[in-house]
Amino acid sequence: MRQLCRYRESVVSDRTQIKLRINTVLEQIFPEYEKQFSYLWGSTPTGILETYITPDNIANAPVDELFALIKDKSHNRITIQKAIAIKEAATNTFGIKIAQSAFSFQLKQLFERLNVLNQQIKELEEEILKYYDTFDCYLHTIPNISPIIAACILSEIGDIKRFRNSAALVAYAGIDPTVRQSGEFCSTRNHMSKRGSPYLRHAIFLAASCCSFHDNPLNDYYRKKRDQGKHHLSAVGAVSNKLTTIIYAILRDGKLYEPIKFV
Repeated sequence: MRQLCRYRESVVSDRTQIKLRINTVLEQIFPEYEKQFSYLWGSTPTGILETYITPDNIANAPVDELFALIKDKSHNRITIQKAIAIKEAATNTFGIKIAQSAFSFQLKQLFERLNVLNQQIKELEEEILKYYDTFDCYLHTIPNISPIIAACILSEIGDIKRFRNSAALVAYAGIDPTVRQSGEFCSTRNHMSKRGSPYLRHAIFLAASCCSFHDNPLNDYYRKKRDQGKHHLSAVGAVSNKLTTIIYAILRDGKLYEPIKFV
């Protein structure tokens, strides 16, 4: 499971690079497109791009045809006004007008690679979950932590009995704070030590980021740290530390997650 989880991380990284390259092309030929959606990589915006590729094709498409595609991809959640707005943006774009065939060819290939990676990640996650389901593990019962992230965390920790307490696990993950001290000076702006397993640290940080923005005690703790003037990353780091203590308790006791009020 550890091998597959680490491989998944590399494939997800490859997919991120493809998305960045698609973004770069869009910024050149259709910079207004991303502003039409709250999230560029949803089924609707990617479906439009894969179908029409260039802003010229979108501009020349009948609005009813464009709306039919949007309606299908969004499951009737988007109105015809959005189709009209996208068509107008494509018609009046300030993007590059030359070399459209080259940009079109590039985008087609990038989307083909993106689809292959999406399929590979889907198959990978199905295989990972087969292994995860064989363990009597309850990490996925923590709110906003998916079974895949839970599997990544479990695979890097292994046997929880290797750690004498939660502080040892925090140190192994490398999310314990470093303390800079010289003489009578002691820094109040400390950073993660980043020792230990980078894979575990990354998985816990991703999980903590999800917990920080959804309704649960860890979200309350995140907002408390932000109210204290902590930077976003510092606040998520603090949440990561608390989350690791929860992970330790769940694996040690073999029990479902129970909400904890942090002070």
